[in-house]
Amino acid sequence: MHAWIDQALWCLDRQQAAVLVTVAWVQGSAPREAGAKLLVSAGHQWLTIGGGHLEWKAAEFARARLRADDGPDRWIEALPLGPALGQCCGGMVHLLFERLQESDRTWLDALRAGLQSPAGCMREVGLGGQGVAPWVRVSALDAAAEDFSATGPDADRLLRPDPVLGCLTLREAVRPDPLHVVIFGAGHVGQALVHILGTLPCQVTWVDARDDLFPDVVPANVSIEATDTPEAVIDEAPPESCFLIMTHDHALDQRLCEQLLRRDDVAYFGLIGSQTKRRKFEHRFRARGIAPERVARIVCPIGEPGIEGKQPAVIAVAVAAQLLRLRSERERQSAAPVRAEAHAH
Repeated sequence: MHAWIDQALWCLDRQQAAVLVTVAWVQGSAPREAGAKLLVSAGHQWLTIGGGHLEWKAAEFARARLRADDGPDRWIEALPLGPALGQCCGGMVHLLFERLQESDRTWLDALRAGLQSPAGCMREVGLGGQGVAPWVRVSALDAAAEDFSATGPDADRLLRPDPVLGCLTLREAVRPDPLHVVIFGAGHVGQALVHILGTLPCQVTWVDARDDLFPDVVPANVSIEATDTPEAVIDEAPPESCFLIMTHDHALDQRLCEQLLRRDDVAYFGLIGSQTKRRKFEHRFRARGIAPERVARIVCPIGEPGIEGKQPAVIAVAVAAQLLRLRSERERQSAAPVRAEAHAH
């Protein structure tokens, strides 16, 4: 999730002094992973690096710098969670602090622009020293940058000495989340599901012809398609997308299912309804000559098994859990070859 970029720009737009805190290196157990962010102003804070005493201490460091007239704009604090903070995680967390100024708008805008590309980009923060001035750069991801990827063998360490300059450097890959969810239907379940997915690491396309059902404000990771031709959205969705068909009209559901069954690159295909609805649709698809193995790809009823209930919010939680499990499985699969190669060397 990259809400921190928009939030940091929001602070700059309002000339609100703020410090960006990044988990730069985790040794042992910790509340959050490397790359997690916290944004702190004099009176507010946004996002989280795990709560508890660690987050309280980070906010205290940040606000002390905001009150000071001088001091570094970027620095590292190493916090042992057990001895220093009394947290039972027991690991060590290295935090990067960055006091944001108007000059930081350049790289924040570059990150926002970089997220429009499927490949994303890399942010590099050099702390400087011994005649080397600190810097922040945004560049395209390349082979060197991939070594600092969150899916690589050193996912818990974004902070390392620069091999040329010798100073500490944080490098983090900033990519659009690979989980793309297309939701057909802006009814009660669709509303509840978008509310949850708006807080999770994914990109959502929300489709319905009934424009008046969409809320005036949607989360930053949600885009609305008010269209009378939803089949076109299926054709235009990127490979390995997740589709959820939950419209108000069974005939429309069936039409969308038939369109979606033509694709061979779908990561998840969910249809809202009961076992009875599934059997009826299977019978109709067989009559149209659709192969049984294709029909078997449909998840109906939808949602993680064991989560019972017909309330829209319960269904939405069950579906979100199913999508998150899929996302975790995909991350493990993509990380496995990288780790295997690292061990081979």
